[in-house]
Amino acid sequence: MMPRLGEKYKDIEIEVISKPIAEYQNDEYFELDLPVAPAVMVGDEIVVEGSNVAQEKVEAVICRCLGMPQPEKKGFLGKLFGR
Repeated sequence: MMPRLGEKYKDIEIEVISKPIAEYQNDEYFELDLPVAPAVMVGDEIVVEGSNVAQEKVEAVICRCLGMPQPEKKGFLGKLFGR
């Protein structure tokens, strides 16, 4: 999901951090006051933490942060056929 969004929104920098789960479940991590993994943050805003998230939700937050109109929601057939 992130590479596609990075290509679409050139004005954003995407940083993906992946670590073993044991590194997220310790006292030092919780002291950093970071979201519970898995998580997605856009700027300082936590989009989701502790679960998966739909690309549409992440894209809507990116657009809001960039001051752009939010993308139109596509139904099942629109997603299937790229409309």
